[in-house]
Amino acid sequence: MSKGEVENEVKSKVESKVKRRGESKSGESSEAQSGDRTGEPAALIQVDSETAETDSAFGDDGVGDDSLSTQSLYSHITNFVYENGRRYHSYQQGAYWGPNDEVAQDNLDLYHHLFTQTLGGKLFLAPIGPDPQKVLDLGTGTGIWAMDFADEFPSAAVIATDLSPIQPSMVPPNLQFEVDDMCLPWTFHPPASFDFIHARCIYGCVADYPALYAQVLEHLKPGAWFQHAEISVVAVADDKSLEGTHLDRWGPLALEAGVKFGKSFSIAEDMEGFMRNAGFVNVERHMFPWPIGTWAKDPEMKRIGAYNRLGWEEGLEGGGRKKFTF
Repeated sequence: MSKGEVENEVKSKVESKVKRRGESKSGESSEAQSGDRTGEPAALIQVDSETAETDSAFGDDGVGDDSLSTQSLYSHITNFVYENGRRYHSYQQGAYWGPNDEVAQDNLDLYHHLFTQTLGGKLFLAPIGPDPQKVLDLGTGTGIWAMDFADEFPSAAVIATDLSPIQPSMVPPNLQFEVDDMCLPWTFHPPASFDFIHARCIYGCVADYPALYAQVLEHLKPGAWFQHAEISVVAVADDKSLEGTHLDRWGPLALEAGVKFGKSFSIAEDMEGFMRNAGFVNVERHMFPWPIGTWAKDPEMKRIGAYNRLGWEEGLEGGGRKKFTF
């Protein structure tokens, strides 16, 4: 399959995901149990010589009235903030660096497909069993993971939270979206009631991961599972071909921006230790290499690389504008 064919396939699949979301509107992963194995990094990716030459790393270039109060609150959280030509959340304004406009939502859905493709079509790796009853998705974004999970497990009551109310209104009946800040004290009752808690791509969202993980542990049933999947913001190359490129500089600058923002962008590298320190047991770390571009020889890695390159190309501008203006 040629580079062009792969990229067309990627765009077609992503567009179908986006279309689904529009119609309904009318890495790296660690899992841990609340009760020790550590995976090894994947082997080096073989280069497809036919595409490597043309696929470099981007080059160098009303008071007292309940109804009125409710309307006022809803108006507040949907009265989005606009900066540098992009749209951002208004609830807990400034707590998150990423935009929430259509471009950003399409990018989130693209990465959802990339994650599921990486996991062989699965939504998660944690061994939660066939009949989970109560599930929480933190930082749900467009809600696409939560919707897919609710479809797959109709027995589960799924709660999905985010700072931005951008999720569809037509969703599975067992799914509930809530506008909430996962970094604030949780109000779920009873506390130890979730069979599975899921978080993905919340880098730069959390100032105190030990505190967040403590709340996660407190709200899991005994023996229940937590899975946290992240993307490293630092691109690496086995052959040192990135040295001196703009992409090579991006990672350290993004990490520095996280320090200035007060919310780490290095959680992909740090979360295993945080989990163990929080008291989780049976902690497993799974690392998956994602090429950027279609240079990989393996057809599956070539597809993943096409998705990932598209994600970087469409996501860098939105993320960079906020990251580098703190």
